[in-house]
Amino acid sequence: MKIYTRTGDSGETGLIGGRRVSKADPRIAAYGAVDELNSAIGMAVCALDDGKFSDLKDVLTGVQSDLFVVGSDLADPDYPDSKYSTPRTTREMASTLEPIIDRFEAELEPITFFILPGGSAEACALHMCRSIGRRAETQAVALSKAEAINPAVIVYLNRLADLLFVAARLANRRQGVPDVAWKKRRQQQ
Repeated sequence: MKIYTRTGDSGETGLIGGRRVSKADPRIAAYGAVDELNSAIGMAVCALDDGKFSDLKDVLTGVQSDLFVVGSDLADPDYPDSKYSTPRTTREMASTLEPIIDRFEAELEPITFFILPGGSAEACALHMCRSIGRRAETQAVALSKAEAINPAVIVYLNRLADLLFVAARLANRRQGVPDVAWKKRRQQQ
């Protein structure tokens, strides 16, 4: 099978069910952001040392599988009445992230200041994932204002961004690097 089909050369793509839409359609933007997040998480996983971060790498690899479900859920425009066997995001997927967040947070000092994305290279990679995740969430919310989508998608993406924030802080902690505190800059005259 060839990877190129030429069916998208006019700026359109197909959704589950065969409907053709513009590649600029909000649905495409939403699941495209989910795909970008999945790729960024893959890069972050590669940046994490096996010894210090094997537990986090396992969690993130599981998240990557979840994101395939989220993406396919968004690619099916017939929610909730699809005649296709599209995998669907569940609220349980978000709930399974909560004890992981709690476990990782138990290793951290309480936050007493606003944190800038920074510190170790590992934390920076995870903060990048978090910001991409927030954009994916925003795109999904925007889509939900125009069309019906599975509300569990938004819940999952919101909880995932929380996990990625904690993971970035955890990366700094395990690397012995302090979180970077935001400091108000003096106004220049």
